[in-house]
Amino acid sequence: MDEPPSSEERADSSHVVGVSLCDAAPLLWRVEDLRAVRSQGLVGALLGSLPRTPRQNGRLGRPLLLLPEEERLLSERRAAAAFPAGNQDGGGVEQHKEDQRRSYEEQSVLALEDRKSALLRAMTSSHTGSESGAEAPDEALQGRLEALDRSFTFPESALAVQLSTARAGLTYCPEARAFLQADWPIRGQDGPRCNARYQVFRDLRERGFYLTSAGKFGGDFLVYPGDPLRYHAHFIAVCLALDESVCLLDVLAVTRLGSNVKKTVLLCSPGPDGGVLYTSLQWSGMV
Repeated sequence: MDEPPSSEERADSSHVVGVSLCDAAPLLWRVEDLRAVRSQGLVGALLGSLPRTPRQNGRLGRPLLLLPEEERLLSERRAAAAFPAGNQDGGGVEQHKEDQRRSYEEQSVLALEDRKSALLRAMTSSHTGSESGAEAPDEALQGRLEALDRSFTFPESALAVQLSTARAGLTYCPEARAFLQADWPIRGQDGPRCNARYQVFRDLRERGFYLTSAGKFGGDFLVYPGDPLRYHAHFIAVCLALDESVCLLDVLAVTRLGSNVKKTVLLCSPGPDGGVLYTSLQWSGMV
């Protein structure tokens, strides 16, 4: 007899997260999707930045890059679906060019009005207090304005560009969910290595831990006791098969690294019964 779904699983099913696949990278663009995965204890990594400051990592925004294990967990819970490939560009390149052309025309009109206002202020202020010959300045001003109409050009380099996520087919309309492909799993994620990582990820998440990538620490996951915005990671999880042999130098290296960053290294091995065996390593010095 199947067990009734947990409260967390019921909450997951109330919101279907729209995943945009960019090659092998699962990305989330909508704010509501970011809130949904965060409420489920999934962290991901923000990648977006402004075009004028692309090489910085202090103020990153959407999209959110999911770990493969996070995407697989959402798919297993039936809480994610992929945007159809034909809908991800929101009308394609031609629609984008048309939007850019319309925006250029609107900004050209506004730029011309601003130039006329500046000219009007400059010429009016230069003749303030002079009542004699008032008609001549008016005629000169009118001539300057007409000449500006004929000669003014708005350079394309001055065009203000708005980068809208709506072009990726990502809207906040309730009808947008109808365009999601509800085929699970989203894509194949097989292989012994992938399955081992996923079993470890799912087990630690079910225990209440938060996980992020640990590539820069030489492991598979960084394990946090709570939200990473409030806590430092306590563990570096390294996923290994039960029958996998490990070089002693590799064990010493990762343990030494864990000691330097004040984290405990966990060797995580999925068992045949579906559970996960954990072995903690602590650096105690060389003899």
